[in-house]
Amino acid sequence: KVLQNLKHIGLSHIFSHQEIGLSHTYSRDKRVLNWCEENNIVWQESPYGAVKRPLNNRTKWRKHWYGRISGSVNDPALEKIQWAELPKNYHTPLSSLPDEWRLKNEKFQPGGEKRAWYTLHDFFKERGKRYFGNIGKPEMARQTCSRLSPYLAWGNMSIKQAYQHALQHRQRTGWKRSVEAFCSRLSWHCHFIQKFESEHEMEQRPVNHAYEQYTYDESEEALTHLTAWKTGATGIPIIDASMRALQQTGYINFRMRAMLVSFLCHHLNLNWQLGVVHLGSLFLDFEPGIHYPQFQMQAGITGTNTIRIYNPIKQSQEKDPDGVFIKKWLPELKDVPNEFIHEPHKIPPLDAAMINFDIVRDYSLPIIDVQTAAKAARDRLWAFRKRDDVKAEAKRILYAHSVLN
Repeated sequence: KVLQNLKHIGLSHIFSHQEIGLSHTYSRDKRVLNWCEENNIVWQESPYGAVKRPLNNRTKWRKHWYGRISGSVNDPALEKIQWAELPKNYHTPLSSLPDEWRLKNEKFQPGGEKRAWYTLHDFFKERGKRYFGNIGKPEMARQTCSRLSPYLAWGNMSIKQAYQHALQHRQRTGWKRSVEAFCSRLSWHCHFIQKFESEHEMEQRPVNHAYEQYTYDESEEALTHLTAWKTGATGIPIIDASMRALQQTGYINFRMRAMLVSFLCHHLNLNWQLGVVHLGSLFLDFEPGIHYPQFQMQAGITGTNTIRIYNPIKQSQEKDPDGVFIKKWLPELKDVPNEFIHEPHKIPPLDAAMINFDIVRDYSLPIIDVQTAAKAARDRLWAFRKRDDVKAEAKRILYAHSVLN
């Protein structure tokens, strides 16, 4: 209907980028293509970042990436465009949108190109200098990470613009490692999106087909565990704080994202498909081409990547030693002494009484024993990985997606 209305006012060309999206956006694009062909409309799509379509293998992909990312940035002269005037009844009134769409969330990063450039310049002004050593820390990362991911995902800024700007700061004193780490992650950004573009069926199934036979917990208790994970009520502070921070701000750093997936799929032994949509729906920087490959990698179902079973207690102790992040997002634990903040269920009764803290009343007992669950997960995962069908699929994946040069 929208395109038909635009045709009535003289539409002849459509310009867009190639969206590396979900199955429903892909179906939409096919419908748009058919409509354009039927109505003699020229549809010109620009490549997204350094993603190449179509692509059957990664031979010379690295060279292609550098070529794309190092090319000149095209800035069209928008002031020269002769804008069409839309009919008065064409616009959708703001009042017709759902209320929740019109509410401003003060804890979300504000959008727009102007804000994207402000964030980039602010990163390289000072805070990015500590990027390299702090990207794994949930509280410090909120300041020292670039925080550009929403702007890249929403198209407010391109990978090329961010990369070329970063190179200007490589020679600054004390910045080299952080700039190199930042540029490396921009490269990985395109790598994972390319993987999803070439094998987009992973939205619906494991990239390693053999893992369709993997056995997950499907008991009634599993559904209770899933609800606890989704709502930040597992009784494991770093897990719950990460989920609640994500719910309120749309952001947590990469290490905490990986830990949430690991806890869901390994410690709770729940099917990755039960969590992938929920987690993606919370990310302000949701990018399908990064989310699905990363989720499966952290879930340990690729057959190619190292299996990582994050110990949430150890992660908490190392990345948030004083419980600053935990206490910020779990205010019910604000009075718990630091030595017990990572495992508040272990606080001695006398200490708990002195701060009027009851683990069941004020928070929650852990829904699992972390050590026992981790051992069971290791046994399951490594035994399954030895299967011949897993190994055969792993060879196919490495051939299709390994970057050769």
